[in-house]
Amino acid sequence: MASIQNGSARGSSATRAVALVGPAGTGKTSLAEALLFTSGAINRQGTVEAGSTVGDASAEARARGGSTELNLSHFEYMGDRFALIDVPGGAGFAADGLAALQSADMALVVIDPAPERAGLAEPMLRQLDELGVPHAIFVNKIEQARAGAIRQLIAELQPMSREPLALRQIPIREGERITGYVDLALERAYRYRPGKESARVEIPGEVLEREREERTQLLETLADFDDALLEALLMDEAPDQQQVMSDLAADTGGNKVVPVVLGSALADGGVHRLLKLLRHEAPAPGAAAARMGIESGGALHVFKVANGGAMGRLALGRVLGDGLGEGDELVGREGSERTGSLFFVQGEKTAKQSVAQPGDVVAVAKIDSARPGMVLGRKGAELAETGLVSYPPRNAALAITTRDRKDDVKLSAALHRLCEEDPALEWSQDDINHETLLRGINDDHLTVVLGRLQRRYGVAVETRPQSIAYRESIRKPATQRRRHKKQSGGHGQYGDCVIELRPLPRGEGFRFDDKITGGAIPKQYIPAVEAGVRDAMQRGPLGFAVEDVAVTLTDGSFHAVDSSELAFRVAGRLAMGEALEKAAPYLLEPICKVAVDTPAGTGSKAGSVVSARRGQILGLAPHPDWARWERVEALLPESGVHGLDAELRSLSQGLASFTTTFDHLAELGDKYADEVVKARAAAT
Repeated sequence: MASIQNGSARGSSATRAVALVGPAGTGKTSLAEALLFTSGAINRQGTVEAGSTVGDASAEARARGGSTELNLSHFEYMGDRFALIDVPGGAGFAADGLAALQSADMALVVIDPAPERAGLAEPMLRQLDELGVPHAIFVNKIEQARAGAIRQLIAELQPMSREPLALRQIPIREGERITGYVDLALERAYRYRPGKESARVEIPGEVLEREREERTQLLETLADFDDALLEALLMDEAPDQQQVMSDLAADTGGNKVVPVVLGSALADGGVHRLLKLLRHEAPAPGAAAARMGIESGGALHVFKVANGGAMGRLALGRVLGDGLGEGDELVGREGSERTGSLFFVQGEKTAKQSVAQPGDVVAVAKIDSARPGMVLGRKGAELAETGLVSYPPRNAALAITTRDRKDDVKLSAALHRLCEEDPALEWSQDDINHETLLRGINDDHLTVVLGRLQRRYGVAVETRPQSIAYRESIRKPATQRRRHKKQSGGHGQYGDCVIELRPLPRGEGFRFDDKITGGAIPKQYIPAVEAGVRDAMQRGPLGFAVEDVAVTLTDGSFHAVDSSELAFRVAGRLAMGEALEKAAPYLLEPICKVAVDTPAGTGSKAGSVVSARRGQILGLAPHPDWARWERVEALLPESGVHGLDAELRSLSQGLASFTTTFDHLAELGDKYADEVVKARAAAT
């Protein structure tokens, strides 16, 4: 991150944090830019297309033309301070902002005006409901709305929200163009003026009837939470304007209603009115602190870790309760630490500050134990157990190898840092297949991570799909004697054993029995025979680890001088390898239990996709928790999971998701087994 030479002037009130969320492509970053420009925080409004916005400044975001990680910025408006948290909308990147939502005062769900795309907002609306975060909906790109679209949009959105939607504005249309809006709460009309605040005008006669109808609906929604307003409506009295505005602020901040406002980030439509909504209706930071169980004292809610740059490792988080200063002691689950330097973040730029005020979103140096979702408190602060964030399933996996073997040491250090920054990312070593595995949300997620790996850390890698954990078993019993004898001067090697091999029922694993009598093999060498048998099971005749077999050691012989643990281990390994070849080995494949969540009407298509991948459909039913969603449950070979995410999203406007858990091993048919064995042999 670059340094800001001078931070902006700061007012005296606590900072309110507003998260911009919603589907990809709806203009969240453009809206953030418009808010910064309109408030005077920047002197020129950039565009995503030109790569000139404060947010999306990373190389990956510029290359993709869309957010790949959350962006932070700050501004002041009419003396009030705000922090913006722009959360990526893409399925592979939205997880980067999940922790930040926990401590946000308000979320703005940014959508476009096409009713057929309303469903894209449902996952976020459901998530905000679960978190209890107050939120409003901003219908962006209003100039693209067709006649009647807003009514239809509200009808589509309402079943997706636990709280009632409160339409605050209706558009004014002149011919095919939307030129302004009517504010239903204020009963005023405004005309858009690009680059300026909207001008107040008379309410056009052609929208008066609709204005009365929609205002009545708004007041009736508010009256559900205000007996005085309800009584006024029942008495057919005009409600007090101040009371209406007070109810809107209380009900929005209390997460009882969800206001819906209209505008255009690029055309500067409705941005001033949106700023006023945030100023009057976004709750104070104390509400977020209470929601998170911060009873007293000060705390830092960490929502992201950033590595690299001149400042080194930074913990990005929100100050709740009391303020925070450089050198303050913070206590967490892993002990206490003192804060290093504090920075305010504006896109990729930072400004050092000595003190952070309540509500500020800051970057803090030298808190090495901090992880996303963690709450660190001042000594004596009363903190509830909030728990860390639950991230979406990692449905994409790649095996990676460095192009230059000299980079192997750098690779593990770089992957550790990348996973620290992005908890939705995971890496591990597969000891069975001898692979370094990188797991992420989807293919897009991994593509960006691999680019970041090379750009930041100079590590270029080759990738291939993750190897499937096939296994072998046997169909029939077999008996094998094997003697290992070697003489090379001095003490030699001598081990001799007889084993009986038989299949076990599926899932029984491995059993070793000793039936040696008469001291044919001394007791101290019997564990070595078992170790040799286990060695052979790591790679059976077909090239994979062996499952569900029982081995009985029945006989053998030894030499008083030349026998050793090593000799009997070798004998056991050789005997087991030969016995497996005689026991009719066959291939097993892992079968996963898959649950696909997809919008209503697409469940049958999702089922067809799973079936085409050799899946066995177990059921298709309405989603247990979400209206207008369906859940498909199936058993699917692990080999069918690769690429499933992209195919499901393509048939569901990018909404479908799935989870997998290992269920059992099943025999793989001869046709597929031959292909797998040939591929394994070629790779070896």
